[in-house]
Amino acid sequence: MSAVKIGGVSLPAVPDLGAPPPPVEPARDPYHVYLDSLTSPESRRSMRGCLDRLARLLTGDESATGAGQPWHLLRYEHTVRIRTMLTDQGWSAAYVNKHLVALRRVLKESWRLGQTSAEDYARASDLAPVRQSRLPTGQHVPPEVVGAALAACDDSPAGVRDAALIAVLYSTGCRRAEVGGLTLADYDPGGRSLRVRGKRDKERLVYLTADAIGLVERWLALRGGAPGALFSPISKAGRVRTRDGRPAHLTGQGVADILTRRFGQAGASRRTAHDFRRTFIGELLDAGVDLATAQALVGHSSPATTARYDRRPERTRREAVDRLRLPAPRPLS
Repeated sequence: MSAVKIGGVSLPAVPDLGAPPPPVEPARDPYHVYLDSLTSPESRRSMRGCLDRLARLLTGDESATGAGQPWHLLRYEHTVRIRTMLTDQGWSAAYVNKHLVALRRVLKESWRLGQTSAEDYARASDLAPVRQSRLPTGQHVPPEVVGAALAACDDSPAGVRDAALIAVLYSTGCRRAEVGGLTLADYDPGGRSLRVRGKRDKERLVYLTADAIGLVERWLALRGGAPGALFSPISKAGRVRTRDGRPAHLTGQGVADILTRRFGQAGASRRTAHDFRRTFIGELLDAGVDLATAQALVGHSSPATTARYDRRPERTRREAVDRLRLPAPRPLS
């Protein structure tokens, strides 16, 4: 055992985490075991990125990944220092806390694999989340901007698909990965619904407007009735791309790229799938839909998360200020 430096601070009695780690069998690597436990490809991609960034932060090696790292050697004094290093990056509290979640989970897998004791795991993972108070990020997507993006979708197969995709995002507030993961079997035109699989593989039903149904049906007339993804990549020849004989799924990044292209063609500023989600929740709450219903429709685990999208308190405060009147300019006599 020798001293280790993390972020320029010497900490005792742990082997050097920056040294080349001994080979670890993937089946017993906490990094791989944790990522394999995640059911969503989007979650695996996201948390892999967090662990890889942590590995680069700890080792100083820009090519490092979390695979094969000696996570089981981290103790409380190290994880506290890691938390400080993360906050020093200037990241938002939510982004820092996401990395802390990944850190705690990989430590837990180290304990489950028998590589660290329950006491060492409990101490090392006992980290308070970072607290911040920030104004909501993202943009509202006004109806006229959505209309302009729909107008930018031509009658080509890609244009018909993109119009249906935008309509589904606007009507449901689904996450981009959720839309990319939809299958034809998830669509119920009679019930005007889609069965969505969200985070942690939780299922929920969302509902489409009549206009959105029309655009989805127009897309399906081109796509065909083969089982597989509801929304698929389109080849340059205008054909639906397949995998194993079935329409292939769009990735979350594929959905983002479609939005970037269509809003750009419409002459509008960039909007994201999460901007549609923010708009959907805000419109529901503005319309008087109760918080529990809004929470169920968007698949949030906590009503507190949904409440952060509520624009009514902001409007109330603005209307209160509007009651004030600035005195007219008048010289003192």
